[in-house]
Amino acid sequence: MIAYLNGMLTHTSPSMLHVDVNGVGYEVQISLNTYSRLEGKDRIKLLIHQQFREDGQTLYGFYDQPEKDMFVQLIGITGVGASTARMMLSSMRPDEIAQAISKGDSRLLERVKGIGKKTAERIVLELKDKMSKLPLQTSGGGSTAVPSQEQDALQALMALGIPRATAESAVRKAASTLTPDQPLEILIKKALQSI
Repeated sequence: MIAYLNGMLTHTSPSMLHVDVNGVGYEVQISLNTYSRLEGKDRIKLLIHQQFREDGQTLYGFYDQPEKDMFVQLIGITGVGASTARMMLSSMRPDEIAQAISKGDSRLLERVKGIGKKTAERIVLELKDKMSKLPLQTSGGGSTAVPSQEQDALQALMALGIPRATAESAVRKAASTLTPDQPLEILIKKALQSI
């Protein structure tokens, strides 16, 4: 099994990338969450989940351990395949998914494309107890100020009447281009510009 890939990023798109590891090119499926965190990087290290099927194998790459852990938990649920789990991680951060599951908020999960009411309820039912055991911190520096600031920006955009999914995407995109010490107003303005 491949645990991680460490190499040069030779091709990237929002859903897939190529990593050159000592002259061997690997095609890796990724989420938008991972894609946004790789922006501007040439050399990368991706955690890998390798999935074997009768028609081939697929590599799924993750920027950090919390995202990989969430992916593995999600694909362990009946009715949630790798594509659906990747869609969930493209729509929400791992900590947001964990929080929704912990609170029993299946409606929030239903907003993700491909997740129906029954699947969302099954995810909550099967994973609610496991969420307390998963590490929810991302390896983006360990600061709790950034998620709080992103949450404040999200609330501000939603107060302006912008749908949650659009606001989340805009805030994530804006936050990835700014340094953590930027004022909240700049984050909000940058997010508004990307809508």
